[in-house]
Amino acid sequence: MAAVSQSTPDAVVIGAGITGLAAALELAEAGLRVEVVEKYRPAAMASGWTLAGVRQSGRHPAELPLAVSAVKLWPELSEKLGADTGYRQEGNLRLARTPAEVEILQELARSQKATGLPISFLPDLASVREIAPALSEAVIAATFCSTDGHADPLATVSAYAQRCRDLGVTLSFGESVEGLESAGGRVTAVRTDKRTITCGAVLAAPGILVNTLLEPFGLSIPLRRPIVTVLRSAPADPVLKPVLGVANADLAARQEVSGRFRVTSGAEDWSGEIVHRDGMPVIHPHARAIRATIEKVAHVLPAFADAEIEQIWAGALDLTPDALPVIDHAPGLENLVVAAGFSGHGFGIGPVTGPLAAQLLQGSAPDHSLAAFRFGRFANTGQADAPLSLHG
Repeated sequence: MAAVSQSTPDAVVIGAGITGLAAALELAEAGLRVEVVEKYRPAAMASGWTLAGVRQSGRHPAELPLAVSAVKLWPELSEKLGADTGYRQEGNLRLARTPAEVEILQELARSQKATGLPISFLPDLASVREIAPALSEAVIAATFCSTDGHADPLATVSAYAQRCRDLGVTLSFGESVEGLESAGGRVTAVRTDKRTITCGAVLAAPGILVNTLLEPFGLSIPLRRPIVTVLRSAPADPVLKPVLGVANADLAARQEVSGRFRVTSGAEDWSGEIVHRDGMPVIHPHARAIRATIEKVAHVLPAFADAEIEQIWAGALDLTPDALPVIDHAPGLENLVVAAGFSGHGFGIGPVTGPLAAQLLQGSAPDHSLAAFRFGRFANTGQADAPLSLHG
C-alpha cells in the first residue's frame, strides 16, 4: 500500500515538459505550494523529442495569437529563468519542391500576411538562397517568417525546472502517477507508485499518456499517436540559420547553436511500444524511415549528406483530430485542468500555454481566449483529421 504524502500542495502538476513546468512556475509565482510529478525526468518525452522550433508561420488561426505572444516572450526567457535557453530568432523557411507546393505556400503567405504576420513569399531559388545559400536546386520557392526561430529544448526545460526549484516547487522525478482519486466532483488526491498526494487541484500535462488518467472517469481525448523519426548529427560547419519546413510537413530541419543538425521526418503509424533505457522512454524508428529522412533532408540541404549522425530516435505525437491542444477543465471534475494534445507543435508556445493552464487552475480569467481548445469540441463533429504540422 502506497504511503500518504505528508505534504498537501495547493496544486499538483503531472508532467515535466515545457507546458507543465511553465504552469508550475506561474503557480509558484502566484504564491501557491506546487509539486510536479514526472515519471521520468524533465523533457523526457515530447519536449525533448521535438525539433524545438519557435514559430508563428503555418499556425492554425486559433493558435496564432498564442504563438505571437510566445515569440514576444522568448527573447527575454533566458533572463527570466536565469539560464540560457539557446533561443535564436533567425526565421523559418517553408520550402516548395513542386508546383503544387508553390500554390500551397502562396496561399499560406497571403492568408497569414492578412493577420499581420511578417511573412513573405519568395518566388524562386535565388530569393530563397539570399536567406539560406546552402539549399539545393530542388527548392523552387518558399515562405519566410523573419520573427520565427528555434531554441534548445533540454536547456529550456531544465531552466524552467531549476527556476521552479528556486521558487520552492517540489520536483518529484522518477515517480509514476497511477491514478487520481475524487469525491464530490473534485480530485482529492494523486496516487503514484510510491504514495498518495492529497492536493487542492491538479494539472494533467503528461502528453501521450493523458488518457490513462482520464479514462477511469469516462473521459478521453481522441488522439492518434503517430511517430516521427529524429536524427541529430555531430557538430558541422554552420550553413543554416533559419528552421526549414516544407509545404507537406514530411521533413523539418535546423542547425543548432552547437553546429549539430536536428532533422525530422513526416509522421508514420506506431505500434505503441515504448522501451526503457537507463530509466528513460525510448521509441525505436524504422530503418526505412531513417533512410527516407536522410534522403529527403539531403535533397534540399546537401550538406546534411556528409554529416556524421550521433543520435537517432523516434518521438510520439499526441495528435488531436484538428491538431489543436486541449486546454480546459476536465468535464465533471472542477479542479482538474488538462493541457494535452499539442500535436507535435507545442514546444514553441509552451511559455504561453503553461501559464494559461495555470490561470484556469486558479479560476482566473485567461490571458487568451481558450474557446478553440475546449475539451468537448470533438463530440459528434465527424470532422476529418487535420494534416500534421511539425517543428515547434
